[in-house]
Amino acid sequence: MSSFLTYTIGFLAQILFSSRLIIQWFYSEKKRKVVTPTIFWTLSLLGSLLLFIYGYLRSDFAIMLGQSLTYFIYIRNLQLQGQWNKLSHLLRFVFITFPLYLIIYYYNNNIIDLDVLLRETDIPNWLIYLGIISQLTFTLRFVYQWIYSEKNKESSLPIGFWVLSISGSILILIYSIFRSDPVLFIGHIIGSFIYARNIFIYFKFR
Repeated sequence: MSSFLTYTIGFLAQILFSSRLIIQWFYSEKKRKVVTPTIFWTLSLLGSLLLFIYGYLRSDFAIMLGQSLTYFIYIRNLQLQGQWNKLSHLLRFVFITFPLYLIIYYYNNNIIDLDVLLRETDIPNWLIYLGIISQLTFTLRFVYQWIYSEKNKESSLPIGFWVLSISGSILILIYSIFRSDPVLFIGHIIGSFIYARNIFIYFKFR
């Protein structure tokens, strides 16, 4: 697939991710507290799907791993907000099965080779490990958020979510520089500012 189409998919995913943060930030500034609108999770789900595809096209195991771990957490948050069942049966079926279909299809057609993804010849091992660590740190924010929300029986974004967000984002920025990945770099430059602002809002108006 051409580099143009690959980067188009990647930038579209980052536009969705940046849009969710900007909208969430706008709502939080307006209400003077950290809030979680439904559209945050809807845009997260769409962006995650596209970034997973981008990760495969870039042969970037770290990106694929990160999106695989958070995709169904986005769905769970939509369920906690009572919005998931409002989608049509067909749309819910597509969202749940498409990532699984993509993995099975590529694997069965010998397109996905885990050994190749983990041992990419033009990427040094230390950079692969940095990518995996940064994505896991960034992903842990949603695992933490999910556990917190399940405990409180509502979808919310606690302070720990934003601390993990800015920590993981800084690591991914470093990774993106060495990886020469403009999609990750631009997305996380914008995100880092909003993560810091949400931490400020939390302590100022809690």
